[in-house]
Amino acid sequence: MTDKRSVKRNIKRLERIKTWQLVILLILAGFISATFLRLNNIGMVERRTAVINADKAGDETAIRNTLFALQRHSAGHMNASSGVVYLEESYKRQVEKLVEQAKQSSTVDRSIVERADAVCRAQFPGYSQAYVQCNASEQAKYGGAAQTQSTVAFPNPELYRHEYVSPLWSLDFAGASVLLCLLITGVIVTRLLTLAILRILLHRHYSEV
Repeated sequence: MTDKRSVKRNIKRLERIKTWQLVILLILAGFISATFLRLNNIGMVERRTAVINADKAGDETAIRNTLFALQRHSAGHMNASSGVVYLEESYKRQVEKLVEQAKQSSTVDRSIVERADAVCRAQFPGYSQAYVQCNASEQAKYGGAAQTQSTVAFPNPELYRHEYVSPLWSLDFAGASVLLCLLITGVIVTRLLTLAILRILLHRHYSEV
């Protein structure tokens, strides 16, 4: 009899907090979590935009500072992966600089560089990766020693690509709210399982007591 009363007492204790109350609490926590995750992503977008603007402006100091700010934000917040950030304008400026230096250099066949530049500029305005591939291809047509002397050592485009990945969980408001959602979910599941087990015990083991 004592065991039966104890089981009933435990069931009543668990039933004081209703499942629907916990579900509402979970919905509220989920909304808060989604809001903080969204804010983390917005912060990343703002910093990524700052990198792109600094790249367009050609300010090397600003590029370094904004890249560092983006990296720090992505590394410290959930839902803040930057994706690939390509410093396109910096790459183009470096290619242009190398081409102009090659045209003025006394160690290369400037006519080859100039002809390759003229052909490729007509097809690909600016100094994009397509221009670089075209320029190298045009210079390679001359072959032999001329190719060795005249080929411009273009920069590796991968050096101008940056990508920062955010952690699966971070110690910030978003991380704390996600943890709260998991905790409430765990309470709901544990409560339902405990009630089910206690009711099974009550009906099967103590039905004749």
